[in-house]
Amino acid sequence: MSAALLSSISLVPPPVPNGEPESMQMPIIDFSKLQQTDGSRLAVIRDVETACREIGCFQVINHGISKSVMEGALSAAYDFFELPAESKAEFMSPDITKPVRYDCSNEGINKSRSYLKHYAHPLEEWIKFWPREPPTYRIKMGQYAIEVRRVALCLMHAILQSLGLGQAYLGTKLEEGVQLLAVNYYPQSTQPGVALGLAPHSDYGFITILLPSCPGLEVMDPKTKVWMSVLQPEDTLHVHIGDHLEALSNGKYRTVVHRAVLNSENSRVSIASIHGLAMNEKVRSAEELVDEQNPAMYKESSFRDFLDFLPSKEIKNKSYIDSLRIGTAE
Repeated sequence: MSAALLSSISLVPPPVPNGEPESMQMPIIDFSKLQQTDGSRLAVIRDVETACREIGCFQVINHGISKSVMEGALSAAYDFFELPAESKAEFMSPDITKPVRYDCSNEGINKSRSYLKHYAHPLEEWIKFWPREPPTYRIKMGQYAIEVRRVALCLMHAILQSLGLGQAYLGTKLEEGVQLLAVNYYPQSTQPGVALGLAPHSDYGFITILLPSCPGLEVMDPKTKVWMSVLQPEDTLHVHIGDHLEALSNGKYRTVVHRAVLNSENSRVSIASIHGLAMNEKVRSAEELVDEQNPAMYKESSFRDFLDFLPSKEIKNKSYIDSLRIGTAE
């Protein structure tokens, strides 16, 4: 696998601001019931289908990741961003092929954000590139990476089942896929009103699982196009659909446009675990979801294709998912 590392997002034009957003409680999925074999699992699969179809995101409870592991990962993130500038500078590079990359330039969609991005699966292949400082970073973030990937695999199989494809539809391709951790830092807001930390965008992969230290995530309601502030109860994980899952579902599920706003009371860190197929594995609309009445609506693409798209996205002035939709003007 190539060591390419990138900005793992698809830029979308920002919508017209609508003032202070309303708060929104996400659909809740009880992960423990996905482990059952009776009607409880099927009921949760139906809940997954409804959430993915109607809003494209949900939150997960009873996921089995301990509070200590989640708090450890968040504290490791804070500790990294508090390091002296020269300690973080070794990971700064314009080269998106680096296995670990740090940036605080606030260019492009980064309005007020610092980030550290690195691959996490297979962990033994990538952890040697991760920061050695702070001393516990590799241990704490590695523990979380393993645990959140376990949750992600189960959720992706459940989502495939919710599409009527069967949870084993992709065979071992999910297990062999990419996991990218985007560890983000946002300063406390010092101005009134909505202050953006990260501009509106969608993620490239199948799903993203987000663990934040405090509120700051907003999602766009796909029907009203209104920004909604996400309420995230303690110990829950936030999950949203990415570009490649929209393509696989042939548009039945839609990628989530979201943004990060600065918190007026605290600085904020978030850990986004992005999951998809392997670097060169093509994603295409599932044949089972394509027929004469519902022709394929998306071009096939891979993570590698997304990398190739990045340098030209500003020129094209379109998002990655728009570039995949058949019939979208070039």
